[in-house]
Amino acid sequence: MPFAPLHNDTFLRACWRQATDHTPVWLMRQAGRYLPEYLATRAKAGSFMGLATNVDYATEVTLQPLERFPLDAAILFSDILTVPDAMGLGLSFEAGEGPRFARPVRDEAAISALQPPDLDKLRYVFDAVTSIRRALDGRVPLIGFSGSPWTLACYMVEGAGSSDYRLVKTLMYSRPDLMHKLLALNADAVAAYLNAQIDAGAQAVMVFDSWGGVLADGAFQEFSLAYTARVLAGLKRNGVDGQPVPRIVFTKGGGLWLDAMRGLDCEVLGLDWTVNLARARALVGEGGVGAKALQGNIDPNVLFAPPARIEEAVAKVLQDFGAPHTDRTTTGPTHIFNLGHGISQFTPPENVAALVAAVQGQSRVARGVRSPGL
Repeated sequence: MPFAPLHNDTFLRACWRQATDHTPVWLMRQAGRYLPEYLATRAKAGSFMGLATNVDYATEVTLQPLERFPLDAAILFSDILTVPDAMGLGLSFEAGEGPRFARPVRDEAAISALQPPDLDKLRYVFDAVTSIRRALDGRVPLIGFSGSPWTLACYMVEGAGSSDYRLVKTLMYSRPDLMHKLLALNADAVAAYLNAQIDAGAQAVMVFDSWGGVLADGAFQEFSLAYTARVLAGLKRNGVDGQPVPRIVFTKGGGLWLDAMRGLDCEVLGLDWTVNLARARALVGEGGVGAKALQGNIDPNVLFAPPARIEEAVAKVLQDFGAPHTDRTTTGPTHIFNLGHGISQFTPPENVAALVAAVQGQSRVARGVRSPGL
């Protein structure tokens, strides 16, 4: 399937730790409820799943933020829970309550009965990837994604979001053998799912370990990090167009384990707002073997401040990362600007515009690059 040549490769260059003219920027959950046009499309679709499972609607909402803001990447509009849904757990979204599974798995019989997902049931995701890639027409790269094995297990056992993770941690501590069985199944399913996205046209893939940070030290390495590593080991290295596909891992609350994450076989580590970028750069962004590009990590709530304060907060994040890599003959420390977690549905769109303009303008000045059109 031929795709248009890529016109803006800034994001991909930064993933590979190559010099760029500005710090690339995209936002987690950039296609979402803070945009009135998204709300209008969701109303037409009738429900979140009606939106996510309709290729035309998923394409439309993925491109909506790019029509407003000069972002450097698009991310597939979907949900992290499509994989367990395809395992037959019965995913639904209730207004004001978030995702819920009709048939959670909490004992040996339920876990033993689980089967790998039928990827044909997820064809709507892969068709959306291809549709979005074509609609982008080479404007920016497209990121595919999945939840991590541990994060999926949290929802699968709890049956919904949780404030204390009591059920999933009870299973983990009382029957670690069952938890390992579930996580192994999830890891192989996630790898197959991401590979299918790559085959459909994804140009980068991201693993969201949204709940890795709720684990104790030691438990994180055993029940989250090890299975994220298993996913990464199973991923294809090149896309359908023959180009290499960078891999991003984001663990919310994972700043304690950056030294361990340097060993992950991925190109980019996402960071939440609790992590100091200078420290992260020193730990995992410098040197040769194992060095990562860094992604993040402004607090999403900064976007509720006036534009002048947003610009100051952007400056601090860029300064914390430090001098940008500018030598195009070598690789070196690179930064992809993002939020430390997903954007709030209450965010004023004009404040997002201020953030994107600040990132691109300030980072060009730091490199001595004139802004386009000047």
